[in-house]
Amino acid sequence: LGMTNNYCLLKTDSIVEGVHFTPDTSPEMIGRKAIARPFSDIAAMGGFPAHALITLGLPDEHNEDRIAAIYEGAKAIAADHRTSIVGGDTTRSEQLWLSVSVIGKVDREHYITRTGSVAGDAVFVTGELGGSLAGKHLDFEPRILESRWLTQEFNIHAMIDLSDGLATDLRHLLVKNLGAELLTTAIPVSRATKLASKEAPSGKTALLGALTDGEDYELLFTVPVGDAVKLHDTWK
Repeated sequence: LGMTNNYCLLKTDSIVEGVHFTPDTSPEMIGRKAIARPFSDIAAMGGFPAHALITLGLPDEHNEDRIAAIYEGAKAIAADHRTSIVGGDTTRSEQLWLSVSVIGKVDREHYITRTGSVAGDAVFVTGELGGSLAGKHLDFEPRILESRWLTQEFNIHAMIDLSDGLATDLRHLLVKNLGAELLTTAIPVSRATKLASKEAPSGKTALLGALTDGEDYELLFTVPVGDAVKLHDTWK
């Protein structure tokens, strides 16, 4: 990995049938999601992936063509990010699941954690939030390129990927004695959650969806308030 001027990054993540995908989910999308989730965490540290290992839990009765298609989906997104799937394991299970371990790297000067926020920071997110079950939770693009640009162009204080929802994950960026104010009109609400809110019998609002739906896989980060206007104006 050429670690002289880099940190080695390690991340593992799992997806389980019935929790993160359904029996009728496209197998290629299952494989893609299994790889993309830990890639998103690597991006949140300012890094990029290099190698991956897949552990597969298989029921006794399984379709070999489906499993082959899952691996095709995994290999495709790994190749998109110049990452090699270098091994793994297979075990018997009552339900289908995949656990992916990723090895990545990051330049020492661009390494970001969750704990660097300071009072007065501005809070940003890389994209729209909410309504991921309409499809985004399967076909999202890990924000690796965006992360590299942000860490090279700005002094990012803290960063996390949004897997559990803005309302939950923001707390991880708030170190001791820090809170946060969110301007409701500035929160980027996805079209999917706007449509879902209109059809929801419970009266759930689109804003609540953007705060709590989860599996957005956008990057949430803090920067010095003096950088806020420049970041907003130069973001493409």
